[in-house]
Amino acid sequence: MPTVLSINVSSGGIPKLPVPSCTVTLDGLAGDGRDHEKHINRDRAVSLIDQEILDQLRVEGYEVCPGAVGENLTVEQLDVQSLEPNDRLLFSGGVVIELAESRRPCFVLDPLGVKLKKDIVGRCGYLARVITEGVFSTGETIEVQKVSR
Repeated sequence: MPTVLSINVSSGGIPKLPVPSCTVTLDGLAGDGRDHEKHINRDRAVSLIDQEILDQLRVEGYEVCPGAVGENLTVEQLDVQSLEPNDRLLFSGGVVIELAESRRPCFVLDPLGVKLKKDIVGRCGYLARVITEGVFSTGETIEVQKVSR
């Protein structure tokens, strides 16, 4: 069952640091700042990545942990890259988010390794909008609601 492993916030930039729970509104997670104007957008309110991707990156030599690449939610068993825009994620605590677009790597990742931006392409996670506000908590399960196509 897909699960929330870590909830990560920062006043801006990376790494984002883990918190046990966090209020989420249409504008994003409480206490989570964004250093770049392009990120202040309700379609980019929440970012998420699979723990399995972070595990792959560690095997490739990158020192990454939950929050290191700037994601708000580190999840497991979701396979977020297999999902598509407008798919919804229903969290057992009541929050609902809708995937908006795949994340693209940016220069903020440079301190983690000069090749990381290239190596993480296609597996950088997703950006999402909040449909139902509430509280994220670690350990919550996630149900995927696919958009009918």
